[in-house]
Amino acid sequence: MTSAIHRLAATAGLAVLSVVTTSAVAHAADGPAVDTGGAAWVLVASALVLFMTLPGLALFYGGLVRARNLLSVIMHCFAICCVVSVIWALFGYSLAFGQGGDWIGPLDKMFLANLGDKALPGNLPENIFALFQMTFAIITPALIIGAFVERVKFSFVVLFSALWLVIVYLPVAHWVWGGGWLAARGAMDFAGGIVVHTTAGISALVAAVLIGPRRSFPKTMVPPHSPGLTMAGAGMLWVGWFGFNGGSALTADAAAGSAILATHFAASAAALIWIAIEWLRTGKPTSVGMVTGCVAGLATITPASGYVGPMGALVIGMAGGLVCIYAVNWVKLHLKIDDSLDVFAVHGVGGMLGSLLVAVFAAKELGGVGYGPDMNTTRQLAVQLTAVGVTALWSAVVTVVLVKTLALVTGLRVNAEEENEGLDFVSHGESAYENT
Repeated sequence: MTSAIHRLAATAGLAVLSVVTTSAVAHAADGPAVDTGGAAWVLVASALVLFMTLPGLALFYGGLVRARNLLSVIMHCFAICCVVSVIWALFGYSLAFGQGGDWIGPLDKMFLANLGDKALPGNLPENIFALFQMTFAIITPALIIGAFVERVKFSFVVLFSALWLVIVYLPVAHWVWGGGWLAARGAMDFAGGIVVHTTAGISALVAAVLIGPRRSFPKTMVPPHSPGLTMAGAGMLWVGWFGFNGGSALTADAAAGSAILATHFAASAAALIWIAIEWLRTGKPTSVGMVTGCVAGLATITPASGYVGPMGALVIGMAGGLVCIYAVNWVKLHLKIDDSLDVFAVHGVGGMLGSLLVAVFAAKELGGVGYGPDMNTTRQLAVQLTAVGVTALWSAVVTVVLVKTLALVTGLRVNAEEENEGLDFVSHGESAYENT
């Protein structure tokens, strides 16, 4: 009797399994075939881009501040990751990448509903595409916090990042990557020189001006508490950037390989240019200078990485290192703006510079992939200037409104005593190290 029951159960189980398998196969046959290799690469690239924020950017920034503020920087990065992820799931992806609309996407994909198979290279499943783009949305507002570390309230960081994402990042992402008006005009931004670095860099500069400098600036320039942490974080950023730029090809092909090669060459060239200038100026090349130059090269090549050849990438990287190191001095020493971790000078200037240089080095004569229909270097440069200019203006205006509004709602800064004590204990009741 028992064996008969077991045989009956096994037969029933096989029947159910057969129905489920047949249904799954039939469903798969209805949709386009997925390039599993390409899908696997974009999944890995998504992990690499998230790795850039946590722990890469957190450690890169954390090593540059005083020891008593290390945890606050890491907390900012973690909080932004969580807040952006929830917004992305609720409506962020839909507004940025929903089809239709020159200025903003519709809400037909709210709650990540109605995700089908997008018409992307390799028929990449849309849920993987949404995941990949979410990691970009996470790191962009996280970049901005470097402009006002060591002096702002945690509540301001959370609210500013959430509102900035909705009002600045989502529309600009739609304009350039979501089929909006800049995409229709042929704007070239392979991986975020406009969408990520221009928005974050301009907003960082404006926020630094409105919030005001640290109370020790510029009389006492406190050195980084841990250049070793900064170098480790920069190494993570460099590796993660392969996913940032290479993953933007949205498949595992020659374009992804070219983007990664360009990324690596530009980072190397910019780092060498930076420490060469530093060496000549001060007599010593520093670790912080080398990794800052590396990041400047990475930011500069980002918009061009999939469009230029290896030699074009080297030139763009060299230009990024040269221009960004002088931008750092210009902002801090001449303008007296306490953009604490040089977000504008490195990411903003680098991203805008690369977004313009792509119009030159994308030319086939210079080893690039060429231009779109009816485009040449001059026309492409005009489009790039328009895209950078409008994005910069929108980012600046919205940031002014947000900072002024939040100053009334949450307040912006901790008081002088709390700033001196450090945000780790004041904001979070903890300390990264003993006796700090």
